Amino acid sequence: MDEEDFADVYAATHRALLGYALRRCDTPEDAADVVAETFTIAWRRAAEVPSGDEARLWLFGVARRVLANHRRGVRRHEHKTAALRAELSAPVHDDSPVAEVFHALPDRDRELLTLVAWEGLSVPEIAAVLGCSRNAVSIRLHRARKRFARALRAAGVDRREPDRPVLSRSELA
Repeated sequence: MDEEDFADVYAATHRALLGYALRRCDTPEDAADVVAETFTIAWRRAAEVPSGDEARLWLFGVARRVLANHRRGVRRHEHKTAALRAELSAPVHDDSPVAEVFHALPDRDRELLTLVAWEGLSVPEIAAVLGCSRNAVSIRLHRARKRFARALRAAGVDRREPDRPVLSRSELA
């Protein structure tokens, strides 16, 4: 089968295959994907595509198998999504005064502090993540710590020794 023959088969069967897929898929986008995959397979296996009306029936068979694969993929995706939702549904809500102060910080301060404290990243690593210089990260982190410390003191929840920083340099390494 050459390109012209393939174009003829496509023109003669595309509409029917799309209708078939639309009646069996949840979304028009999924149906379009099924039809596109069907014709991709037909193109790759052009030598096996029968001639005449047999080509239409052959394509319906291919579309049926593509649709079955699509449905299996959707089910796998749904199972994985459900498992992830279950894993993430355990609420982690900290309504402590420290958490309230932390959540009141500007986003950029929270991001820096969490990259250090929760993700365990160093200044050079944070610089790579943020796409800026190490010096810029050091300055921003210093300022974020100061703002956090001031906010903690203002909220009356600062229990550290006066000379100890909120996050020490050793916590950055």
